Amino acid sequence: MDRLVAPPGWPRAVRPPDAPDWETTACAWLLDQCPPEFRGYPTLRRHPVVLARFAVLHVEGCHAAVRRGLSEARADLPQVADGDVVEAAVQTFLTEEARLVALRREVGLVEEALRGRRYRARL
Repeated sequence: MDRLVAPPGWPRAVRPPDAPDWETTACAWLLDQCPPEFRGYPTLRRHPVVLARFAVLHVEGCHAAVRRGLSEARADLPQVADGDVVEAAVQTFLTEEARLVALRREVGLVEEALRGRRYRARL
């Protein structure tokens, strides 16, 4: 019997591919990563691979916005905030960027698995 394997970076809330109800856990988790409006689109709720693609693009868009905010923070924010607030905002952007990088890996792995990719344990 094959062992169920999830790769490094797999989201904890999603069962490994081919586990019972794994796609249900994947869809629930993907919806949690997306804007709440996505729950109202029947196509996304009925087609897990399409939902995964939307989630990947959403996370990539958020990451692009954070990178832009980070690149502009020290030039734009001093007009409206003190230096310590600007630095706190930069740190917040950096923290959010790290979170989004990890999330992008997770949603990407789930999308690959929904498209049929399977993983094997390495010795």
